Amino acid sequence: MEVTDPNVWKKCSICKKPILWAARYYVCSVSTCNGDRTGYVFCSVSCFDAHLPGARHRQAGAIEKMAPKSAGDTSSRTLIKPATATSAGPSTHGGSKPIPRDTLIIASRLKEYVTAKADYNTSASVMDVLSDYVRVITDRAIDNARAEGRKTVLDRDFDFLKKG
Repeated sequence: MEVTDPNVWKKCSICKKPILWAARYYVCSVSTCNGDRTGYVFCSVSCFDAHLPGARHRQAGAIEKMAPKSAGDTSSRTLIKPATATSAGPSTHGGSKPIPRDTLIIASRLKEYVTAKADYNTSASVMDVLSDYVRVITDRAIDNARAEGRKTVLDRDFDFLKKG
């Protein structure tokens, strides 16, 4: 994108507003967006957010930077680097979507097991309690996978259940 105004460093990749020299701007934390070939820059966080649907990133953050002071100035400093998405608490999973609270236990299979094992009946409320336990241990397994730098939860992430 050619910039002809000497007061303008670059233009926003989304809204095309000018980003002046020594002004604050934002880049995407994903390397394919902020590399030399693409060079996406955004004038605001809302413009950064507007690029996300098309970019289809798993996790991305807006990094706030300062434009160079002049054409000869190649220094650029990062002012704020967002925290990476980790466990975001009970209501979200690194984004704005709520975590589903559906029952995770197949009631008919559990009832069959209890009946076969002990010839007992099973209350419907047991499914919710067991689903909550499954969420807790799965959250711990997710943390174990994250600690090893993986985005896939494996059976070995549940090894803590075997200890004890």
